[in-house]
Amino acid sequence: MGNIAILTDSTAYLPAEFCEQHDVHVAPLSVIFDGESFREDVDITTEAFYDRIEAGNLPTTSQPSIGETIEMIERLPEDVTDVIAITLSSGISGTYQSMIALNGMVDINVHAFDSEISCMPQSFLVEEAIHLRDAGASAQEIMAHLEKVRELIRAYFVVDDLDHLQRGGRLSAAQALVGSFLQIKPVLHFQDRLIVPFEKIRTYKKAVRRIEEMMEQSIEGDGAGYCIGIIHANCPDRQAEEIASMKQKFPQAHVTGGHFGPVIGTHLGPGAIGITWYRREW
Repeated sequence: MGNIAILTDSTAYLPAEFCEQHDVHVAPLSVIFDGESFREDVDITTEAFYDRIEAGNLPTTSQPSIGETIEMIERLPEDVTDVIAITLSSGISGTYQSMIALNGMVDINVHAFDSEISCMPQSFLVEEAIHLRDAGASAQEIMAHLEKVRELIRAYFVVDDLDHLQRGGRLSAAQALVGSFLQIKPVLHFQDRLIVPFEKIRTYKKAVRRIEEMMEQSIEGDGAGYCIGIIHANCPDRQAEEIASMKQKFPQAHVTGGHFGPVIGTHLGPGAIGITWYRREW
């Protein structure tokens, strides 16, 4: 597809069929259980990951192998001159910096783009890049467009268990203990490339309702032209309920579901729900 290739990392959680259909290349991050590394969606499925979490196994995470990423780029067709590499937030992973470093290691121009977020919002940016690439845009035009779209995307998350945030350094042990006792469910978002609390709200339902209120203030009318994503961490029933609600409130919006895979699930834990939206211009 022209001389521009699109690369992203596995935390965009794009379906394999989608990536094959649109010629998107994926660099997998890994989770590490007891010293053994598993590339997400390659060596471990999301289902198997949550089974381990539920059994009490606590992983750490690591960025894509630089060597494997170089090999992936070197296998690209000879007419490819530029790679648009869209990564998860540089505040929670070194993947973005690794993509920048590739420019001194491969013969193709690598344009690293920091999504400053992850999961479905990151996949929205990949879809934007695909659209422009297929329309014949240059690498520079695609990068400029992604910067504009990144500012339009809104995303908020609610976690079910504060312990995962505490283990990941997002909350102190005391905050997690008090929060769990008071049934506090913080609404989280990305700010300055990091996952931080947006508001602290009593009970899961009230937290989700708060996100819905922000969405209703942001989205015009019946949702025409908007993309809405509902992301879940091993709680498909919650996701299905939220998708049905969004389709009823915004019948003309494009509402889809996604999931928090192993790497992001490590930070948020089972039961988390994310809601993201933006207005698409095409």
